[in-house]
Amino acid sequence: MNKFFKITLCYVMCFIFLLRMPLTVNAAPEVEAPSYILMEATTGQIICEQDADQRRSPASITKIMTLLVIFDHLGTGRVRLDSEVMTSAYAKSMGGSQVFLEEGEVQTLETIIKCIAVASGNDASVAAAEFIAGSEQEFVALMNARAEEMGLKNTHFEDCCGLSESDNHYTSARDVALMSKELITKYPQVLDYTKIWMEDITHVTRQGSSTFTLSSTNKLLKMYEWTTGLKTGSTSKALYCLSATASKDNIDLIGVVMGSPSNKTRFQDAMALLNYGYSVSALYEDANEDKLPTLPVKGGVLDEAALTYKGPFRYLDIQGSDLGGIEKTISLPEQVEAPVQRGDAVGEAVYTLNGQRIGSVSILSDVTIEKAGYKDYLIKVWKLFCSF
Repeated sequence: MNKFFKITLCYVMCFIFLLRMPLTVNAAPEVEAPSYILMEATTGQIICEQDADQRRSPASITKIMTLLVIFDHLGTGRVRLDSEVMTSAYAKSMGGSQVFLEEGEVQTLETIIKCIAVASGNDASVAAAEFIAGSEQEFVALMNARAEEMGLKNTHFEDCCGLSESDNHYTSARDVALMSKELITKYPQVLDYTKIWMEDITHVTRQGSSTFTLSSTNKLLKMYEWTTGLKTGSTSKALYCLSATASKDNIDLIGVVMGSPSNKTRFQDAMALLNYGYSVSALYEDANEDKLPTLPVKGGVLDEAALTYKGPFRYLDIQGSDLGGIEKTISLPEQVEAPVQRGDAVGEAVYTLNGQRIGSVSILSDVTIEKAGYKDYLIKVWKLFCSF
């Protein structure tokens, strides 16, 4: 009986211990790649990572920065999608993945973008670089300047397509995620190209006209239904790399894997990251469309400034919090002094969850109000007199 009592007590104690243990609903993702990171694109929230700052050879995910610089130039109006790009002998000579552009062949910049985004064409990348900057070397200087501007401390490029196996051509999983974030949030139209699975282009050369089918290197487009992009890469040095973007339930994820041991593994790694991200993430959004009060202005030609929010607020929770407990507080001064420029930050909307600050959105002046002069004060006095 004593033995039976001890066994029963042991079972009871084990049961109580198990009940007190926290339940792990979402296990960490199983990823074979030595370096990876998972980020939500609109908030920049990091969901999980491993050796994300380790410098690695990027192979063709280099072209994320190539596309970013191209779209920067499109944004300034210096080049257009219908601009004509001529292929040089040097661009034609690129090895690796290519779309077989011929020397002297002319394509629109939009077609060149498709060749880069869909088929990872090294020849197309160099043709675009020469068109925009005059030479690949000068274009690479623009890429490195852009990386420095973004604060990417573990990134340096030596070519525009990722063929280089130089130790001075490197980036990190975190930096790839950041440049991917910059590309898809600043230029979301790039996803119109990265979502293409297959599309024909036409080569027109001295030998005549021929059709070539661009086929996406990103197999996630067929393997993962929420895939939107972005870029694959592989060399003997880099092994298999991927920056995978996906959108589901208004949550935009970026999963970067570097150094995966095989082509198949990198896509499995990316899917594991994305599935994990969607299983633990909940998004809070405030469109900030409510009406704000006016703000008194001291010494201005107008007495009040109309206000507007800088933009919406988004917060990604990965802790399972009750987002219904988020509170918003408008913080404004009693008044501001003229002059006030339209777009000046004059306050903020502060968001808290369970008493903890989780973010804010600037409140801006929606008008420009100059400092009042002697004549302005006379007009104000006259209007006041006439109101009686």
